[in-house]
Amino acid sequence: MTPLKYLFLALLLVSATASATPASEESVKQLMVVTQSQKLLDGMQKQIDALMTNAVRQGLQGKTPSLKQQQAIEKFKNSIAAVVKEQLSWEKQEPMYVRLYRQTFTEEEITGMLAFYKTPAGQAVINKMPALMLQTLAEIQKQTVEMAPKMERIKQQFYADMAAAKE
Repeated sequence: MTPLKYLFLALLLVSATASATPASEESVKQLMVVTQSQKLLDGMQKQIDALMTNAVRQGLQGKTPSLKQQQAIEKFKNSIAAVVKEQLSWEKQEPMYVRLYRQTFTEEEITGMLAFYKTPAGQAVINKMPALMLQTLAEIQKQTVEMAPKMERIKQQFYADMAAAKE
């Protein structure tokens, strides 16, 4: 191999290595600020609270709870909310986010995301994504309710098949 070919090969290897530079903690944290990750996490806590309220309402099946039941429901909701708030606090979650982003993305990719999210289109994604996710979650929840009777029939058929298979 000629010296020029060695030089070319070395440059290729260096450029490939440079493009695969792991993301720095600083750039990932900057991305978290630009994308308002902490705000999204706070919103997730509110979504979980809303889901819990809906689950309790569905569990009551339209019945009005007694005063003692209402107190028990409030105690339950407050206890769950406290656990969620503690577990999903930014202080607890940020190190995990940073670690996962650094494992997943290169510095070049983080830089590209930063550039995008600083644009008007990127800001639109950041600002509209929580509402889109809520709408998506609501639609999935509706689909889950619609699936429940079908799943129940399948489960009953499975039990019947298992009972028949014993014979």
